[in-house]
Amino acid sequence: MPRPVLCLLTLWLLLGSGLGPAVLAQPADGRPPNVIILFTDDQGTLDMGAYGAEDLYTPHLDALAARGVRLTQFYAAAPVCSPSRAGLLTGRYPLRAGVPGNISSQPNHPGMAAEEVTIAEMLKAAGYATAHIGKWHLGYTPETMPNGQGFDHSFGHMGGCIDNYSHFFYWAGPNRHDLWRNGEETFHDGQFFPDLMVAEAERFMTEHRDEPFFIYVALNAPHYPYQGEEAWLRYYADLPYPRNLYAAFLTTLDARIGRLLARVDALGLREHTLILFQSDHGHSVEERAHGGGGWAGPYRGAKFSLFEGGLRVPAIASMPGTLPEGVVRDQLGHGVDWLPTIAEATGVPLLHDDIDGKSLWGMLREDAPSPHEVLYWHVGHGPDAQWAVREGDWKLIGNPHDPTATVPFPEADRLFLVNLRHDVGERQNLAARHPEIVERLRQRYETWRRAAGR
Repeated sequence: MPRPVLCLLTLWLLLGSGLGPAVLAQPADGRPPNVIILFTDDQGTLDMGAYGAEDLYTPHLDALAARGVRLTQFYAAAPVCSPSRAGLLTGRYPLRAGVPGNISSQPNHPGMAAEEVTIAEMLKAAGYATAHIGKWHLGYTPETMPNGQGFDHSFGHMGGCIDNYSHFFYWAGPNRHDLWRNGEETFHDGQFFPDLMVAEAERFMTEHRDEPFFIYVALNAPHYPYQGEEAWLRYYADLPYPRNLYAAFLTTLDARIGRLLARVDALGLREHTLILFQSDHGHSVEERAHGGGGWAGPYRGAKFSLFEGGLRVPAIASMPGTLPEGVVRDQLGHGVDWLPTIAEATGVPLLHDDIDGKSLWGMLREDAPSPHEVLYWHVGHGPDAQWAVREGDWKLIGNPHDPTATVPFPEADRLFLVNLRHDVGERQNLAARHPEIVERLRQRYETWRRAAGR
């Protein structure tokens, strides 16, 4: 059954933050602001010029950071695609949203439960036009595809990955075409999918320029297959393999983001639009990704890992005239936080209060403290599922996995405790030295997991 509507929660969001009356992102005409989420796929922790990647050319993402708030301790909801997306869209930890791991990309396979309430449903109830463009990976039945989860318009692929020209899903046979518009298969043979995404977003913005709109642009890059443009492959020819292939695809993506944002500007909507950017998790080192190419700097791990390199992601919030520009926030944030942040920024009521995210609006606007005392992660099924708890500088990982490592973890490291202030690279397991901290964090996780009903 759907959870109850609690309209009083809106008043709590607006007045109960501890920061005094909230300042809404209301344009001069009184119309609620538009919202655009740019959600990249498999982009490494520091893979952007603004985050220190000196070998990458990302002028449009860097310009977005220069016109907004760049977050340096922002975490994905999960280190893998489907649960990260579930956390973003529902404001609930993926375990509680019923998506602890990747959802099958097979046709007619159900995904995230239709009862889960998404950002799109929240904004649609308040009169927004809503669109999903790009990757979905949250279900392949009518009720679990985008049009069944609050999106008026949907264009993209339902599975985890496609070739950008044939639009065929190729993870496991038989290979098949996977491109859909509003639940109906559509064909754009030979056309570059990132270009199709931008064109779709441009049309939707133009059609709905006179009313509030929400667009979830789930970009499928730099997720493999690496299919960067020839000009960028030449530009990066001197980089080592596979960094050269990854970099070319990332800059190809950056150019499309630049084109999309240029249309926002051309429509005169930049100061009327809250733009949120985030990678879904860390970079891939899978065989299909040529064994890597992304960069996590000092952070350990990658996609599929609860070490920082799998979870800590680039994230930006921009709305010139409402949010400060060119500033950096080091406070903790999490993918589940965007839903309540959007609610507070727009003045739109939450449809229920059973969420885990906390609004970052005060932190973004006023440099307020992080609303989080503790964060949780759980990915996978059964006794070997990975889990993690972060409390202050302490982080405990259960059943750790590092896809960049060459040897498995010994039994003694099944509980892996680090202090991120002193060991951001998570190299030294302090569990034996601090058993009392291990036990406290383990108990916190067990209590949380039981409360999640899993």
